[in-house]
Amino acid sequence: MRPPELPLSSPWRDVSRATAVVLSTLSLGLAVAGCGGPTADPSERPAPRISPEAPADPTPAQSAAATLGGVEELTTGLEAPWGLTFLPDGTALVSERISGRILRLGTDGGDPVVVGVLPGVEVSSEGGLLGIVASPDFDEDRTVYASVSGADENRILALTIAEDFESLAVERTLLDGILTADRHHGGRLAIGPDGHLWIGTGDAFEPENAADDASLNGKILRIATDGSLPADNPEDSPIYSSGHRNVQGIAFGPDGTSYASELGHRTWDEVNVLRLGEDYGWPETEGIDGDTGVEPIATIHPDDASPSGVAYAAGSLWIGALGGQRLWQLPVEGGTATGEPIDHLVGEYGRIRTVEVAPDGALWLLTSNTDRATWGGTDARPGDDRVLRVEVTAPAT
Repeated sequence: MRPPELPLSSPWRDVSRATAVVLSTLSLGLAVAGCGGPTADPSERPAPRISPEAPADPTPAQSAAATLGGVEELTTGLEAPWGLTFLPDGTALVSERISGRILRLGTDGGDPVVVGVLPGVEVSSEGGLLGIVASPDFDEDRTVYASVSGADENRILALTIAEDFESLAVERTLLDGILTADRHHGGRLAIGPDGHLWIGTGDAFEPENAADDASLNGKILRIATDGSLPADNPEDSPIYSSGHRNVQGIAFGPDGTSYASELGHRTWDEVNVLRLGEDYGWPETEGIDGDTGVEPIATIHPDDASPSGVAYAAGSLWIGALGGQRLWQLPVEGGTATGEPIDHLVGEYGRIRTVEVAPDGALWLLTSNTDRATWGGTDARPGDDRVLRVEVTAPAT
């Protein structure tokens, strides 16, 4: 169990707040994620409620939500998988946090092939080789971007994958100077509709970093894929937004809306819509507990979520839950939650680290049970860790 974190005083602007969507379900006695708080008595948790911004009487289209089909097991026996990215040929690359390996999976899964082992990976309770994402021009440049924990700092690297997929090399460091720690690394990478590289970082277990404009920690960062700064970034900095505790999920809607999942402390996890130059409240505000920063569109009790990867498909966000050991579905449109949250796969596969949309529209999920077995927590199950495929059916129109 982690030590308590006390909110630290820092200057924040007051922002009026709307009531957020609160996701809360009864505890099933599941293990707490590394970044979640102690298990709370279910009777003490607030009842679910819908934001006043959501329609009081939803139309049938707003009420309908995509549905999940059966679960197909694509690959088993992985060691603490963390990142997942698809290549133009439909195959996928998976990063393993502790081993530093990058694996290649076929379009139908099967036995993974080791592409290579990334050098210089420093493993800690939550650090190591984290998120990866392939270049939009992978066929031409063979580039994959990676979030890596080092001994002195965390870095964003550009890797070159060999034509035969039998080796990899570090091409260059795109961004360094991100503080490292035992926990709270963030680590999620995504390529946005703008073609830029979006990076979620954690506060390095020092809450004040999130409020410090001189720190890259506790932020959403955005850089060009060559490491330069986009012209519209504020203050000639990689920082896109601040006041985040530990961002492990970034996704984009079809209209370009950017969403992020954020691990809270002991009260609220968050789902946010990201806006350029905005502050999201941490450490003075956690979820809806406080009155600083941009309000989240949804808040989730850590026992039910401790959210990591997030993806957008068929009108919903799909959010992997570590401590909650389930897959959350949040219907959204244009940056607003349009329906009540739905939980799937509760307790069936353990901790879910990553959710990505495959080229055929299905969801691929990475479980994260060997991770916690290594550092204490959830016991690994026979076959862990695994890659799962789940069909998504869009709502009828």
